[in-house]
Amino acid sequence: MEIGVPKETKDQEFRVGLSPSSIRVLCEAGHKVFVETHAGTGAGFTDEDYEQAGGKVVQAAEAWDRELVVKVKEPLKSEYQFLQKGQLLFTYLHLAADRGLTEHLLDCGVSAIAYETVELPDGRLPLLTPMSIIAGRLSVQIGARYLERQQGGRGVLLGGVPGVRPGNVVILGGGVVGTEAARIAVGMGAQVQILDVNVDRLAYLETLFGSRVELLYSNSAHIEAAVVNADLLIGAVLVLGRRAPILVPRSLVQKMHPGAVIVDVAVDQGGCIETLRPTSHTNPIYVEEGVVHFGVPNMPGAVPWTATQALNNSTLPYVLKLANHGLGALKIDLTLGKGLNIQNHRIVHPAVQEVFPDLVNA
Repeated sequence: MEIGVPKETKDQEFRVGLSPSSIRVLCEAGHKVFVETHAGTGAGFTDEDYEQAGGKVVQAAEAWDRELVVKVKEPLKSEYQFLQKGQLLFTYLHLAADRGLTEHLLDCGVSAIAYETVELPDGRLPLLTPMSIIAGRLSVQIGARYLERQQGGRGVLLGGVPGVRPGNVVILGGGVVGTEAARIAVGMGAQVQILDVNVDRLAYLETLFGSRVELLYSNSAHIEAAVVNADLLIGAVLVLGRRAPILVPRSLVQKMHPGAVIVDVAVDQGGCIETLRPTSHTNPIYVEEGVVHFGVPNMPGAVPWTATQALNNSTLPYVLKLANHGLGALKIDLTLGKGLNIQNHRIVHPAVQEVFPDLVNA
């Protein structure tokens, strides 16, 4: 099969869909890979690296004009022109938060497979997990930076010092993102609270953190009590294929300390904090209700060397199956099959159907 790897065009998105080592594996399996020139530069891979791995370096249109296109982030409007009927698109999509992209994918007739909805029988999300780990760890690192006074924050050192209390980190959601955020926050010496609706998950987190993290059942009373005292609030809520629920209304943000920081990792699924809107790596923050908001939806793009390789470790087996079997791979591997969001001008993923019921029978 011919596989295309376009250069990402999202603001400061330096990850790339396939690394040179992944392309070598695909070429050794008899496939042809066409990589847009400079696609891997931001992640530390040169065009020469791709050529030595067996890939062919081409311009954008040639990379897109392939049976299978492997990306990192969803196509932007400037890339819509390259999408074509019968094409397989394999990337993060997050359609629940992007009606315009959903409509275009329906119109153009591609088969769109979303990394974030590829689901194992036990409910784990193997292609979302590596980026969730990175985003979770980055969320505290980024939050600590913007708590600095020069960055607009309230001037709190998360770890504190002897005689001065440490910063208070509140994490909404105890999944992969929340767990990794807690690891970093605890390591920095912060006071940490995690709120989650899954009691079994809270019990598991106790085995990880013991008394170092306060574990609370997530309800409106507990959220309000925690959020008003947060120096750093991290949104880490995931609902598969759907928009994240709003857990923190504007009225609660108004009660937060001036200069507190919000980092919502769920922003690519709509975000769980009412005042949070998507930003970019170029303009990552804004201040609303006196609180610093960080809403970059492609956070792992800040560490592309690490993120690209972590992502490829998980995606390559599925890319190989798609290259070997085309759409037939979705029936051979039911985990991969659950990633299919759109096919033959129809929304096929149940969660996305629920978000856009008017498009299901349009």
